[in-house]
Amino acid sequence: MQKGSSMLNIVLLSCGHALNDFYNNFLPVLLPVLIVKFDFSLAISGLLVMVLSITANLMQPFFGYYFDRHNMGRVLLFAIPLGGVIICSVGYLTEQYMVFFMLALLGITVSSFHPLASSIIGKITDDESRGKSMSYFVAGGNIGFAAAPLVVVCFLEHLQIEQLPWLTLPAFLLLAGYLWSGVYKIPSATRSADDEMEQPSIVSALKNWSVVKLNLAMGLRCWTHMSISTFLPLLILKNGYSAVAGGLILTLFLMGSSLGGLIGGYLGDKLNHKRVLVVSLGISAIPAYLFLSSEAIDAVSLIALFLSGALVQAGQPSSIVWSQRLMPEFTGVASGMMMGMSFGLGSIGAAITAAIGDVIGLSASLLLSILPVALGCLLIVITPYEEK
Repeated sequence: MQKGSSMLNIVLLSCGHALNDFYNNFLPVLLPVLIVKFDFSLAISGLLVMVLSITANLMQPFFGYYFDRHNMGRVLLFAIPLGGVIICSVGYLTEQYMVFFMLALLGITVSSFHPLASSIIGKITDDESRGKSMSYFVAGGNIGFAAAPLVVVCFLEHLQIEQLPWLTLPAFLLLAGYLWSGVYKIPSATRSADDEMEQPSIVSALKNWSVVKLNLAMGLRCWTHMSISTFLPLLILKNGYSAVAGGLILTLFLMGSSLGGLIGGYLGDKLNHKRVLVVSLGISAIPAYLFLSSEAIDAVSLIALFLSGALVQAGQPSSIVWSQRLMPEFTGVASGMMMGMSFGLGSIGAAITAAIGDVIGLSASLLLSILPVALGCLLIVITPYEEK
């Protein structure tokens, strides 16, 4: 494959990641509406987050395993448009169980896209630039994730929730781009599905203890990140600010995450992926604490929030590249664990944060959610690392 076509495919897959995560992050802004419409408690809201995250994240390694054995690039054509249609139809739901069901379906579209797209990127880039290529992919997802709160808040300020299907148009434009470029034809399989004697099982893949420790560390990182990104709009509302302010402040946090992921992947290639993870996670708790303990939202606290997003997300590209090196025969599984299972573990933590918030208050509960990222840093320290 020519270098130019590889870069085009990286851009298209990064745009797909942006839209995939864009639709996946409608829930935090829609939560206040759903809480009023369906009389959800904070704990039930946490369960909604957990249901979405389990299907969107914990299933990714299993999709990755299947894609490692079968060329399933055509999934790229359906995952994003279907996800957009599902979440943009939420205004037409009438029962609580329908919300849970639709969020579970949305999660499946997310689970199918992430390991497939990130595995393809790993195959069309060389080892020396893989961190940079993965940082583009991660940054795309972070930008889409960051844009969602602001776009949805502004949309609902002027239009009704029943008109959300208009936001599916970019997904169908991207579908046309995938059909034109042929990116969906790139093989995803690392080995032949017929070669059963040489194909390790997923159980053996999950027994790679270095990957397991790395995955747990990323899960602890995601606990902190998901708790803040999910409940920050509610915290802002509880402190007397508007929904628009909540969307803007959440976007600031997530834009910091986008920049951190982009810089972190580049530094991982130039320096050392483990070092980037240890340093970024080790100091991310400081600005997070400064924001969450601040009594007012001012320039200093907003800068602290931006930096906390950047630092807590800086190591994600490095974790993907590192895990793929540890599991070269299971790049899809490795990607699914770092981009999926870790967020699934983080969602369980976010649900715990929400349940604690019902008892001690959301502000105090979010302060406690900073502790997991420090524990994740300690796990990274004890995980063996090889340059190649």
